[in-house]
Amino acid sequence: MGITKRKFGVLRGTDVTEYRLENANGLLICALDYGGIVTEVRVPDRDGKFENVSLGFTTLDEYLAHSPYFGALVGRIAGRIRGGKFELDGEVYELTKNAGENQVHGGPNNFSKTIWDAEPFEVDGAVGLKLALTSPDGMNGFPGKLEVEVTYTLTNNDEWKIKYEAKSDAKTVFNPTNHIYFNLTGDASQTVLGHELRLTSDYFAAQGEDSIPTGALVDVTGTVFDFRDGRAIRDGTLSEDAQTRLVGDGYDHAFLLDHATADVDARLYDPVSGRVMTMKTDCDSVVVYTSNHFSGAFQIDGKTVPKYAGITMETQGLPNAMNEANFGSVVLEQDELFESETVFRFDVK
Repeated sequence: MGITKRKFGVLRGTDVTEYRLENANGLLICALDYGGIVTEVRVPDRDGKFENVSLGFTTLDEYLAHSPYFGALVGRIAGRIRGGKFELDGEVYELTKNAGENQVHGGPNNFSKTIWDAEPFEVDGAVGLKLALTSPDGMNGFPGKLEVEVTYTLTNNDEWKIKYEAKSDAKTVFNPTNHIYFNLTGDASQTVLGHELRLTSDYFAAQGEDSIPTGALVDVTGTVFDFRDGRAIRDGTLSEDAQTRLVGDGYDHAFLLDHATADVDARLYDPVSGRVMTMKTDCDSVVVYTSNHFSGAFQIDGKTVPKYAGITMETQGLPNAMNEANFGSVVLEQDELFESETVFRFDVK
């Protein structure tokens, strides 16, 4: 068990550092101070072979050129905000747009594009990395100076814990996530179509043509969005369902989580490698995206990355919640402490 670090690259004259966290069982998580990007999650298969089960690059230049938010922290608001604006206490806030007429993942130079202050730590039974930044008042149009802290912890129980904390000096909105892509085969040139996913979710958020939820929460019963008993990712890619076709023949949807029905909120399983990943969160929803728009435009480890090469598990409040009355609140009051935690655990079957 231990922590090491190495220079990963240089960004605008500042060194970018990669921290390598290893637990007593040999599990390894590597993360950058740039964007909080998780570059590796190295876990064993049923035969004890360790491989990286997250999509990530080996150089900073590749992240700058290609990455679709691989393993990155995004915010202040994850996902798209329709029209790049929202209303708070009668005042309309116009945000910096970076997705046509909308804002996505907090706007340009968001959390994923920033070098965070990083502090590695070791405690009994765990190693970790504490990341901190200050988002100035007015950054990309958001009100309030926001102090953010995100802690990655790797435990000897083979858990990766992500703890979010934040406080603002003015009333604002906040809904962060980590944009991790999993591929439990350990080979980024393979797809996740054979992975089996189980979710404790009775409803998903329907998407519109603009890739933003319409505001409708749809019952999953009788659809390819019903993961309550588990189903293969392939089902959604072959479906004629209008919602799967709309997002590129697959999934790119927020699922409302029913935390009361199971010990974990999600379970992802690869029958070939035997790897199992479970997820537990206090967030309202998880956005599942199956890399429907990957086009083979880049490589990982010298291998072309195809469509369906990864699946995200982005825990967060429902996207565009500040503009939808029935999506819950992502408002953070002045001096209120925001706290949220997501735990991924790795095992084999």
